[in-house]
Amino acid sequence: MSSQPSRLDGVQTRRAVGAPPTHAVAPRAAWTSDGERSNPFTLRLMTWISLRLGRRIGRLVLLGVAAYFVLFAPSARRASRQYLKRVLGRDANWADGFRHVHCFASTIHDRIYLLNDRSDLFDIRVHGIEHVEAVLAQGQGAFLMGAHFGSFEVLRALARRQGGIPVSLLMYADNARKINAALHAINPAATHDIIPLGQVGSMLRLRERLDAGAVVGILADRSLHDDATATLPFLGQPAPWPRGPLRIAALLRRPVIFMTGVYHGGNRYDLHFLPLADFSGCKRGERDAATDAALARYVAQLQAQCHAAPYNWFNFYDFWQGPTAEAAGPKEL
Repeated sequence: MSSQPSRLDGVQTRRAVGAPPTHAVAPRAAWTSDGERSNPFTLRLMTWISLRLGRRIGRLVLLGVAAYFVLFAPSARRASRQYLKRVLGRDANWADGFRHVHCFASTIHDRIYLLNDRSDLFDIRVHGIEHVEAVLAQGQGAFLMGAHFGSFEVLRALARRQGGIPVSLLMYADNARKINAALHAINPAATHDIIPLGQVGSMLRLRERLDAGAVVGILADRSLHDDATATLPFLGQPAPWPRGPLRIAALLRRPVIFMTGVYHGGNRYDLHFLPLADFSGCKRGERDAATDAALARYVAQLQAQCHAAPYNWFNFYDFWQGPTAEAAGPKEL
């Protein structure tokens, strides 16, 4: 089995799943070329302020950080307005844009406390954990498919607090290096069990973690330049969605659970777990159809979460890829 996620799809096909997905190989995604706005010094400074002076003072500083981002990141601001207009059903104003950025900044800021074992500061409510427990009771491990939505870190904090569920993260090697650098800046003692894709032995390590009964999280709403994608409507317009994450789950014949950690302001987070697919009995000839069906459900569930908590989705780039996506497929979901 190849360790390159883009190789897992083989020959691209087309089939109907509600609205028929259009399979393609994505051009280099815009988000991969955006420079990182954070740096180790800024993270260390914010960590010092937050841990020494408290969360209330840290959140005051955060207001200035969010305002700076809104004023001096024009491409991200345009993408935010594009998304908010679709999800809110009206033109987004400056207050909407600031709220969107502040929500994102708040989840990043809260990561400082979560990574320093201060989950006691938060009101974390859990919905649907029985779906995870039922899968893990079978002893085969499972995938948690998330998105750049809310906070994934609250899941890891909850798992540490309860001392039960082992959690690994599956991500591309470049992203793994970035998150490790950010973790070291926030807390040199903090570690994540990260499985980097695209390296020799990645799939073997992934299978070993699953066989050990771990849950493996992956954010499945972004593509890299060589990812195979399917075009599915999202918030009224077609958009490219990576097939790789679900394809990996299908190849390894594992259950998949959709997961979001929704930020509701203040110190409140809600963790939601919903069954997405179970590839345990999926045969080779059924794999493409099962993957397409699961991807359609993933997109539908993410859209429902965006409508319920619109300021929690943090893709600050042209997700729909402009006029190319506009002409690519159906308009409704």
